[in-house]
Amino acid sequence: MKQQYGLVRRPWGVFYLKNKITGAQTSLKTSDKHEAQRLLQARNESESQPAMNLQLARVYLNGADPKLGTRTWQDVMESIVSQRTDETRRRWEVAIKDKNFDGIRNRPVAETRPEHFYKALEDGKVSTNVYLRRIHNHALGMEWLLKSVIPRLQWPKPVFKSKRAITAAEHASIVARELNAERRDFYELLWHTGASQTDAACLMAEDVNWNQRTISYSRRKLKSRGTAVKPALIRFGVEVEAILKRRPQPGALFPYLRTVRPSDRATEFKQRCEGLGIAGVSLHSYRYAWAERALQCGYPERFAQQALGHNSKAVHHAYSKHAEVTVPSLDDWEKSFRKGVQSGEMPKAKLVPVDFLAPVGEAAAEAEVKTA
Repeated sequence: MKQQYGLVRRPWGVFYLKNKITGAQTSLKTSDKHEAQRLLQARNESESQPAMNLQLARVYLNGADPKLGTRTWQDVMESIVSQRTDETRRRWEVAIKDKNFDGIRNRPVAETRPEHFYKALEDGKVSTNVYLRRIHNHALGMEWLLKSVIPRLQWPKPVFKSKRAITAAEHASIVARELNAERRDFYELLWHTGASQTDAACLMAEDVNWNQRTISYSRRKLKSRGTAVKPALIRFGVEVEAILKRRPQPGALFPYLRTVRPSDRATEFKQRCEGLGIAGVSLHSYRYAWAERALQCGYPERFAQQALGHNSKAVHHAYSKHAEVTVPSLDDWEKSFRKGVQSGEMPKAKLVPVDFLAPVGEAAAEAEVKTA
């Protein structure tokens, strides 16, 4: 059988692989003739006998890791779940049951091709895209994959559904319709604090500091990051004070809702909205509403970040991107600033006199010794 590839040695001594059909040349990155011939033989065999080449690859893989040739994507998923705890583990347990993963679930990781992933992603489901990326990256990190199945820039971009904030009128109608006192207070607290539904439902009476009039809690979503994450800190007013006084003083503020799964709390809220003809909102819409209200009234961004429990400015911007804010004229703002400075209402910058001829460093230390 005529071989498809041959060897070419360049004047600088490096061997190249030449395709006799197309004429394309690929560097073998070696000047050793025996090594170049071995690589040439392997390449020709891979083209003429692909089945045998796959079997040889499996032999080499088994020598490096006995499970590398037989490990399936289901094994990768179960490995991820075993490393998670609490709510994150529950979410992963639900995510890996996605029917879109059935096509790759029992497929060996080492034999996966891009079309297998594209088949799982063809319906455009966002959660499939997000979790498949995480599963793929976990396999890469554990070195169960020799290279990426789909290059990072070639992954289909997930198309998220549009999100919006709940309006004051919608919130008022929901609260007026709700007959259960605990749920009614829960929705009121979400409106005034912008807390996530899980964080609010798990609040304890001990999280309330009545002397400082603050509510402080660590976000359960960020619990795995340890003490590096700052807790959310919210100072409450008379509206929240009235809500807190209606709730049990010792123990859990919402003893029933804290035992309910987040999906069940969301379903209950959705039923209330459907009964009132309200569409396009969820419990998470209360966070959007809080952030938009904060931006509209000029609430300092750093305070909003601390209240929402996020350290990244990008998150707050994402929550409040739909807020309508009128940007004032710079000319009017500058005139107002100058007027304030002239009237003494705004503090002027302090000027600290500096003697640039004074000695510094070791010279300053010697001068101090001489002075003493």
